[in-house]
Amino acid sequence: FYGVRDASQSLDENAERGEGFMADLCARWESSAEPATRFGVRQVVLRLGIVFGPGGALKPLLMPFHFGFGGRMGDGRQIMSWVHRDDVLQVMARAMNDPSLSGTYNMVAPEAVSQGTFATTVGKVLKRPVWLHVPAAPVRALAGEMAELFFDGQKVVPARLLQAGYRFRYPTLD
Repeated sequence: FYGVRDASQSLDENAERGEGFMADLCARWESSAEPATRFGVRQVVLRLGIVFGPGGALKPLLMPFHFGFGGRMGDGRQIMSWVHRDDVLQVMARAMNDPSLSGTYNMVAPEAVSQGTFATTVGKVLKRPVWLHVPAAPVRALAGEMAELFFDGQKVVPARLLQAGYRFRYPTLD
């Protein structure tokens, strides 16, 4: 939703919509749910980060590390706003049962990490080498707009969830 932003800028739910492929896609998803509010339906929109857990984005991200080809993508400075699957499920259950929740929430862990830090942490946890560097230019040339998913990021913060008293089960990567 927030598009490509400077890594030093923290983005809460009040930040303006960004530009680009992912920002446009997310804005369309969110607007498709708006008509229900005209009929009095309480709406809770979760802006998901990269979901880690079984069935999420973690397995494909770990695969190169298992084979000894782990490393950073691009310069490694791009920020990954992530969240553990268990936190997503807890917040979804709460959203369905707690009428005080409504509106938009950033469903990301409080601690965003750089892609380089992610690679280093995974290498340590799996006891695998972290040596590969995937340059951005050829992937951008091949993947086009989809390359945003790998090489561009933003530091998203879950301000409204924290204000609502939610305590993350997995607030940090390690």
